[in-house]
Amino acid sequence: MSEPRAFRLEQFQDYLTYERGLSSRTAQAYGRDLSRWRDFVVAQGAAGPAEVTPRQLREWVFSLKDAGLAPTSIRRAQSALRTYFAFLLADGAVTVDPTDRLESPRVTRRLPDFLTVEEVNRLLEAPDATRPLYWRDRAILEVLYASGLRVSELAELPLSALDLEEGLATIFGKGAKERLVPVGDPARRALERYLREVRPKLDKGKGEGITFLNARGGPLRREAVWTLVAECARRAGITKRVSPHTLRHTFATHLIEGGADLAAVQELLGHADISATQIYTHLDRDYLREVHRKYHPRA
Repeated sequence: MSEPRAFRLEQFQDYLTYERGLSSRTAQAYGRDLSRWRDFVVAQGAAGPAEVTPRQLREWVFSLKDAGLAPTSIRRAQSALRTYFAFLLADGAVTVDPTDRLESPRVTRRLPDFLTVEEVNRLLEAPDATRPLYWRDRAILEVLYASGLRVSELAELPLSALDLEEGLATIFGKGAKERLVPVGDPARRALERYLREVRPKLDKGKGEGITFLNARGGPLRREAVWTLVAECARRAGITKRVSPHTLRHTFATHLIEGGADLAAVQELLGHADISATQIYTHLDRDYLREVHRKYHPRA
């Protein structure tokens, strides 16, 4: 269905990208959600956003539930819609926000999987030392665990972001937000070996200044990092489902279990809201009881 001009979705996409600074993936996801929503309300008789009623929005949510969408996907679609109507209100395109009383489905926050220190050590030792790409693969695993990077941040990491003398990397995360993350000595040593011995042989002028390259000399894709992590987990005999995100969860969990401040972990992970970091505080009850018994004066 072609877009009625009244809905102004193209302008909204520009707003998300250039004014809100959202990543292209987030802006595209919002765009897909809103295109489906627009088609739904147009089929209900609305010629533009000003004609959309709260009842139509409730019917739209029911349609998403009937389609089998997970609560998290429905909440994302609702978030896109609320942002969209806030944009229209600020621009004077509508005078009433029909999303004002729209209820979101409850989401049960599942505790993320993470690895023990022993499992991490086995994973880091798992790359095949006989392969020419050993130091690249080892550096990828070490950096993921040492710095808690998202897989997209690792795949897009430019050489110019690395300061190995200081042991730091500058990361541009979601919404183009910049943060500094420590690399750590083992990860730094693996990176130095990779950059000195492997990357120059891979780079055939197609590396685009990206740190991690594939066997053909181009930037390494995110899918290849997922495959590498899963294969190394299999080689290490780890039965859990392990992905790059598992290493991010593990990074945060081990920091918090070691006594790190939640706000510092939030900064290292690049979370805009500390509530997103709190899910990593899944310390077991025995550990919490032991801390309380050991340190509280009236335990």
